[in-house]
Amino acid sequence: MNRFHGKTAIITGAGTGIGAATACRIAEEGGSVILTGRRVEPIEAVATRCGGVAIAGDASSADHMDHLVATARDKFGGLDVMVCNAGGFGFGTLSDITDDDWAKAVQANLNTAMVAARSAMPALIERRGNLLMMASIAALAAGPEACGYVTMKHGLLGLTRSIARDFGKKGVRCNAICPGWVRTEMADAEMAELVEQKNLTSIEEAYALVTRDVPMGRPATGDEVAAAVAFLCSCDASMITGATLTVDGGATIVDIPTLAF
Repeated sequence: MNRFHGKTAIITGAGTGIGAATACRIAEEGGSVILTGRRVEPIEAVATRCGGVAIAGDASSADHMDHLVATARDKFGGLDVMVCNAGGFGFGTLSDITDDDWAKAVQANLNTAMVAARSAMPALIERRGNLLMMASIAALAAGPEACGYVTMKHGLLGLTRSIARDFGKKGVRCNAICPGWVRTEMADAEMAELVEQKNLTSIEEAYALVTRDVPMGRPATGDEVAAAVAFLCSCDASMITGATLTVDGGATIVDIPTLAF
């Protein structure tokens, strides 16, 4: 497919995992991609792989995001897609989380998305483009000991709907994806912790444990989530806005009280 021919996308948090897979998928479909993230080496490696432009920086910085949008205009003629993928932080219960950790969760999950969307909006209006917010099934239900992360991901859905409502008549769409477990570097680190807690033998055993009751019985790959991003950001989804798409192998449809049966 060539759905992004002549189009330009900015992807935040693009150095690893879903962000890297998304950059490569859009490039494979003919798009020009600008990748950003806080670490230089990972985004440069991905940019080399997909023929994109890597510009390191903090997605919660208005100056940085304004610079990325200006680069999209100067180098490629405009901006069509903003993928707000940066996120993380906010783990622990309400009693555990410190003010500093809470602030980091706000910055990583909400501020990055809001700032990126605000910087991109004038350019997106010009090209009738769209935004994609990378949420989580933590935006739909509370996981254990993740108070800040759960709260911010819930807030991200509110931001998605607000943008869709306010800018739809100007031709801009905004949607959210809620992945479940995805095999990424961050998830691998969480699986490593589970290996220690449960005395498991490998990360693979940990993934099997956390997806035991998921209908598909496995975690997603970054490429599978990127395929959903590409759909929502393409003309194939031209009448979809304000929507939340779960990419979770069916995890959120399971009726917990019936698991004993």
